[in-house]
Amino acid sequence: MFIGYAIVTAIAILANAGIAVADFLRARPVLANSAEVGLPESRLPWLAALKAAGAVGLLLGLVGVPVIGVAAATGLVLFFIGAVAAHIRARVYYNIAFPGGYLALAAASLVLAVAR
Repeated sequence: MFIGYAIVTAIAILANAGIAVADFLRARPVLANSAEVGLPESRLPWLAALKAAGAVGLLLGLVGVPVIGVAAATGLVLFFIGAVAAHIRARVYYNIAFPGGYLALAAASLVLAVAR
C-alpha cells in the first residue's frame, strides 16, 4: 500500500509544484485560462502559493508527518473542486480535464494516505 501511496503522492507533488511555478511565472496558458474562467490576474500569486503549500505538505506527509500530508491532500481536493466549479460556472469545458486531473491526483493521494 505504501508504494502506491508514494507513487501517487510523488506525482501529485510534481504536478502541483509545476503548476505553482507556472502560476508564479504567469505563463501564457495560465493567464489565458484564468481570463476564460473569470479569475483576476491579481489572484494568481495567492493561488500559486496554495498549490505550492499543498505540494510541500504532501512531501512532508510522504517523508514522515502523515497528519500534514492528509491536511495538504484535503486542502488540494477542496482547492481543485473550486477550480472545477469555476470552469463549470464559466462554461469552459474544453480544458476541464486539467483541474479534474489535479483533483483526481489529490483525491487519490488523500484516500491512500488515510488508508495506509
